[in-house]
Amino acid sequence: MNGHEVTIAAYYFPNYHVDPRNEQWHGEGWTEWELTRKATPRFEGHIQPRVPLHGYEDEADPAVMAGKIEMATSHGVNAFIFDWYWYGGRPYLERALEQAFLPTAADREMKFAVMWANHHWTNIHPWKSGTTTTELESGSVDAAQFREATDYLLERYVSHPAYLHLDGRPYLSIYDLTTLIKGLGGIDATKAALDDLRGRAAWAGHSGLHLNAIARDQPVLPQDGMGLDEATVLTRLGFDSVTSYVWAHHHPLPMLLTPYPYVMAQAEKGWTELAAKFDQPYYPNVTVGWDSSPRTVQSDGFNPALGYPHTNVISQCTPENFGEALERVRGYVERTGMPLVTINAWNEWTEGTYLEPDTVHEYGHLEQIRRVFGTRA
Repeated sequence: MNGHEVTIAAYYFPNYHVDPRNEQWHGEGWTEWELTRKATPRFEGHIQPRVPLHGYEDEADPAVMAGKIEMATSHGVNAFIFDWYWYGGRPYLERALEQAFLPTAADREMKFAVMWANHHWTNIHPWKSGTTTTELESGSVDAAQFREATDYLLERYVSHPAYLHLDGRPYLSIYDLTTLIKGLGGIDATKAALDDLRGRAAWAGHSGLHLNAIARDQPVLPQDGMGLDEATVLTRLGFDSVTSYVWAHHHPLPMLLTPYPYVMAQAEKGWTELAAKFDQPYYPNVTVGWDSSPRTVQSDGFNPALGYPHTNVISQCTPENFGEALERVRGYVERTGMPLVTINAWNEWTEGTYLEPDTVHEYGHLEQIRRVFGTRA
């Protein structure tokens, strides 16, 4: 049970509903469920496909989303942090949030926030080995586009009664600082844009914003920007906190099948190391697993030397091992007083890291959250 008030927030990847741009790239009716269905074992000991216990549901259906919210809250997940995209002057993959979650959440004690996933969008759904990585959409925004995107965020989401607040301020996370700074024209210009965003939030009646940054020690996606002195830059930009998206951003997987307990031990040390690195509070992350092989062309030979999505896999991702990671993070937040734990992820099915029930473990991972942290019901 909670020793102090801590929010358990699971990242939510909304690519399991039909989107017009996906149909343009992949064909009518395409969703990322297509990759999940087609996944096959690629080497000895490889567990694929992962099959959702409740079927290949349409997350943009309010009734389906209501079921997800009930499942989450009854097992101790207090919030979804939606991966949110803005490309070409308009949102992308927004229907699950706007058409299904927002009308459903307010009366169900479920919070949500946004992580602006401002990375470039590339041809990795799936990626054919030997082909060039192609940028389908650019995550860069200039000052005018930044204002347009964040006005949209403030108007559509931040004012919603279910929006997550920390320290009385709405929580907004940004994924890729390198791409943000490059698009806005440098650190000073980025600081000006963020200061203006805080001012607009205050003008809209909020107590400013709680700006959170995603830390990364190593790239994962081919479009991940790197190379910044993160600690110095975050202080100059005035961010309020730091967290992580997934363990694979920090901890190499040295074996084709790298056991979960090995990565968990590295992650536990990493929470303390990351907290020491930054001036801002670091909110620890727990990851359910890792296997991005569904995003490869299944007829290709699987070769981790090629890099993402041909990456090594976390094995032994059992509910029991996940529960041990939760117990360790509970001890960490009780010692440090951190108010938030992020979990990767609610539904990253094609990266092998999801809380949603599958046909092997059913509700096992969710039951571990309830066991270790309890619920607020």
